[in-house]
Amino acid sequence: MFDVLVYLFENYYTPDACPSTDVLTKRLVAAGFEHEDISDAIGWLYGLAETTEQSGELSDMSATSTRVYANFEQLHLGPEAIGFLCFLENSGAITPALREIVIDRAMATPDAPVSLEHFKIITLMVLWSQEAEVDHLVLEELLTDDGAKLLH
Repeated sequence: MFDVLVYLFENYYTPDACPSTDVLTKRLVAAGFEHEDISDAIGWLYGLAETTEQSGELSDMSATSTRVYANFEQLHLGPEAIGFLCFLENSGAITPALREIVIDRAMATPDAPVSLEHFKIITLMVLWSQEAEVDHLVLEELLTDDGAKLLH
């Protein structure tokens, strides 16, 4: 699934540039992705769209809000992902509303705890879906994993 998400980020400037689901599926199959990975990625993206649509009420959150993680969130996300999310929020790269969308999408993955590499892809895809402005240094941090490029 994560390889499909990275492929979409690399090949489509904005989510609106993506073709319809049927056409996209055919292109992804032609690119060599497995049907299960494609299905998982498209389902994850639909969940992202639903979460984004429902996040209107989150826009009222104060920039100084504090997030307390439930035990099941701590176990699923893991300390690396939570630490990285705190870094992004403290650096101003994401708002509290975007933080909640990132958490929702990370919780929607089967990984537990979510690897830092996968968490960065999740965050990147949330920012991509929102067409958010991202500082170049933060973008570079999202695109690397201990010195190795995440993108192909």
